[in-house]
Amino acid sequence: MAMEPLRDFAQLQLHFVDQIQWRYELIRPLVLFAEGTPSQRAADTHTHPDTVRTFTRRFHQQGMLGLLPGSVEVVSRGRASHVPEPVRQEIARLKGLYAGCHYRELARIIFATLAYRIDHKTVKELWHQTPGTTASQLELWDYHTHPDRPQARWQAIQLYYQGWHKVSISRFLHVSRPTVDLWITRFEEEHMAGLVDHKPGPKSPRKVWFSTMIEVYHLQKRHPDAGEFRIWSLLARPDLSVRTIGRIMALNRRVYDDIPRGHTPAPKQEPQPHPFKAQRPHQYWFIDGRKMDFALDGVKWWSLIILDGYSRTMLAGAVAPAEASWVALTVLYSACLRYGAPEHIISDSGGAYISEDFEAVCTRLQIDHATIVSTQGQSYMNLIETPFTIQRRLFDSQFSLTRTPMEFEQAHQQFIQLYNSTAHHGLLPEKFAPPIPLQVLGEAKGRLYTPEELARKFSRALFPRMTNQYGCVTLHSDHFYVEEGLPKTQILLWVYGEQLRAIFDNVVLAEYRCHYDWRTHKVHNIREGSFYPTRFAPSQDALIPLNPQEFLVLYRPQSSRSLARKSLPQQQLLLFELLRTA
Repeated sequence: MAMEPLRDFAQLQLHFVDQIQWRYELIRPLVLFAEGTPSQRAADTHTHPDTVRTFTRRFHQQGMLGLLPGSVEVVSRGRASHVPEPVRQEIARLKGLYAGCHYRELARIIFATLAYRIDHKTVKELWHQTPGTTASQLELWDYHTHPDRPQARWQAIQLYYQGWHKVSISRFLHVSRPTVDLWITRFEEEHMAGLVDHKPGPKSPRKVWFSTMIEVYHLQKRHPDAGEFRIWSLLARPDLSVRTIGRIMALNRRVYDDIPRGHTPAPKQEPQPHPFKAQRPHQYWFIDGRKMDFALDGVKWWSLIILDGYSRTMLAGAVAPAEASWVALTVLYSACLRYGAPEHIISDSGGAYISEDFEAVCTRLQIDHATIVSTQGQSYMNLIETPFTIQRRLFDSQFSLTRTPMEFEQAHQQFIQLYNSTAHHGLLPEKFAPPIPLQVLGEAKGRLYTPEELARKFSRALFPRMTNQYGCVTLHSDHFYVEEGLPKTQILLWVYGEQLRAIFDNVVLAEYRCHYDWRTHKVHNIREGSFYPTRFAPSQDALIPLNPQEFLVLYRPQSSRSLARKSLPQQQLLLFELLRTA
């Protein structure tokens, strides 16, 4: 026999243990059997119809969760973690040991030590879930407090091969990153032997170092003002560092009393941006002169040099008793003949460089000539100031030993050759290898001219001439002596004011007084010759030595040459004709 709904519901309530059972039984005929309506079920159970409708709607939307009381929070259960317990323990140990590791680094350490692949996101989640370990439970130490330094280095190597980053190792051991790199490099090259303490000092026999010290000692005596880099360059020992040479020099100064004391270096100024920085060879040339600190026959001579701003090569140089424009033009002509013309040339505001002759030649050669004012603090713009400092520190002691202009000129050429063939400190920041001026310049050329074109550019001041077998030349209508040791050789005749100078290879061979006609561009009235001993003089002296007063000028008028040949066919022309001098 079937039971009535009210009686059935009333009996079931006696067995309910929570509110969810009562709510489900209230709507069970409606949602499970689809019998009746909410109003009928409310009447059968003595419940409000809205209550039946609410529970029915929530059951259709959320299922059994819709019947839960409002005070109960529903939390979805995540996916169960299957990380092994040893991995959790290792993360806890690493967190207590050093808290600066990255999550990817931790994943690599776990793979290297436990052979378990784990994602860095999982490591991050476990890292935050793991409580920190107290310091008393850990083996905390650093490199500086470890009793055994080789063992500490070995533990650092172990950490590196266990997946630790070098930065983490350096921070954990309280050492620098380069120190960790050095340990790893030494271990990979020498294995365990690279981790033991190395005895400081040279590994080669002491007698080898003593001979090196003696070489440095002699170089210091010869170049007392040279610095450690210049001595290192002259020594040509790539197996030694510049700092080693500096320490040897300091030791030699304490041991040997006969090493001259150099100049006290001036305080360094802040570096300024250079307005004439060359980006290619022969873009900027620098020309300047330096007055020597010694005198020849009571006169302090000058050294004039042209420098290439890109390679720091000395392109040409000359010595003269004065910084005159004819000397500057001589050096410029020699440099242009060898390397071509530059784009720009930089000089100071000296009279030799702002003269009309020098400016005119630069204009004809299409060279942009820029001048600087040294008195306004612009000396740093002229790069040749550094080579002059090298000249003073490296060769002034040898210049002072010369007694004649010929010896001075030879020493000057030796300095230029030595400077161009040794390392230059100014080329190191540009990463040139090797930093030697001549090798940096290579075969680069400027704007090339033929010798004939170049002579025309210098035509107002320069006359190339070929000597005869006796070392004499002819200029316009005058025939005069230059140098017996240079037969059949092209020389340069420079005219400046009332001075005519014969020059070969930047060396003054002879000087005459003359008159230059600016309308006809010809030289007249050559007289009063002066001659200098040079390295080009013949090795064998003349049979009858002659003094400068016996070298006279032969004047040969153009118009009477043919008449003289016809009237005196058998008469021999004298080599020199005596002329009256003022």
